[in-house]
Amino acid sequence: MDKHHEVLIIGGGNAGVSLAARLLRKSKIDVAVIEPKSVHYYQPLYSHVAGGAARMSETTRSQKSVMPRNAHWIQDRVTDILPAENLVTLSDGSRLGYGQLVVCPGLQLDFDAVPGLPEAMDGVHGTSDYAHDMVVGTWELIQKMTSGTVVFTQPPGAAKCSGAAQKVAYMACDYWSSQGVLQDLEVHLVVPSPTVFGMPEVDAELNRKIAEYGITLHTGTTLQSVDSTRRIITLHGPAGQSTLNYDLLHAVPPQSAPQWLKNTSLPAPGDAGGFVEVDGGTLRHPRYPNVWSLGDAAGTDNSKSGGALRKQTKIVAQNLLAVRGGGEPTGHYDGYSVCPFTLTRGTAFFAEFGTQYQPMKSFPVARMAKERRWQWIVDRWIFPQIYWNLILKGRA
Repeated sequence: MDKHHEVLIIGGGNAGVSLAARLLRKSKIDVAVIEPKSVHYYQPLYSHVAGGAARMSETTRSQKSVMPRNAHWIQDRVTDILPAENLVTLSDGSRLGYGQLVVCPGLQLDFDAVPGLPEAMDGVHGTSDYAHDMVVGTWELIQKMTSGTVVFTQPPGAAKCSGAAQKVAYMACDYWSSQGVLQDLEVHLVVPSPTVFGMPEVDAELNRKIAEYGITLHTGTTLQSVDSTRRIITLHGPAGQSTLNYDLLHAVPPQSAPQWLKNTSLPAPGDAGGFVEVDGGTLRHPRYPNVWSLGDAAGTDNSKSGGALRKQTKIVAQNLLAVRGGGEPTGHYDGYSVCPFTLTRGTAFFAEFGTQYQPMKSFPVARMAKERRWQWIVDRWIFPQIYWNLILKGRA
């Protein structure tokens, strides 16, 4: 063992940085964050960039600038976790010991899970705003479209803010409408769920907008394969397999835990996604009591989003410090999540819900699932400032 830390956090994204900051604000303890990247991304703004409503530069800061002052930043990549020995191995061959371990490395984008999809993401007829190197190109392709067939797909299974696949579709249609070419485009939206979202109030508002734009909605349907040479996709839906020709394909790929994490003993047996097994309330590992997980890599039932993560960060900080002090976890995550839906490049609404897609409104008296200008302003302008100045500093 080369070094030991009281709290070792794997991942320097939203979860890792905000948790480290919160822990250090509450206690003078030794906290280290393992993060190989030198750039930190605010990913919720990607859809705005892809829709021509934001600049890519607004989504990035240096990792150094967002790291809590008193945290140790280990700029390396994790290769394995040995929870029975309280050890983490790094790509340089070193091994780190820990008292408490928090695993929050985010998700990996599994483009390879769909035959032909990697080849289709050529930046000419295929793109995805989920990959940071394709976001700006997505907007460029949207601007070039004046006629033809456009397909937007949403993946099945766990994904980070999966509704973002729809946000780009609506903003693109808003742009095409403003340019007078929407009537010359055939737009398809493919979602794996039985309805467009899963909550009656939200479905009603989205279906209204889908009808307004003339989008063909495919529910209960998934992308099976892509033939990029002939520009044909194969879908599987309620009626079986079907095909569609496309001139532009915007695909959100299936997602899972990083491969190295899948190979550890932390996922639940049989979990193909490789997510860290945790108690859904305390976010503590059931087999390794000094291991915690939150955010996208945690095996929780909630919809993965920044709003869910903000709640989880508070719970993990509270419970980890309680256990470290000799007590038991007292905090309980309630499954809350939120998805902002941008319906145009200037209007939006928020869907707030629990693990069973039951409404969980922050303001019970307000009807949040209604297209409004102020909700777009919050999502586009206010949330990024809250993220950089409060959430990452452990203050929100």
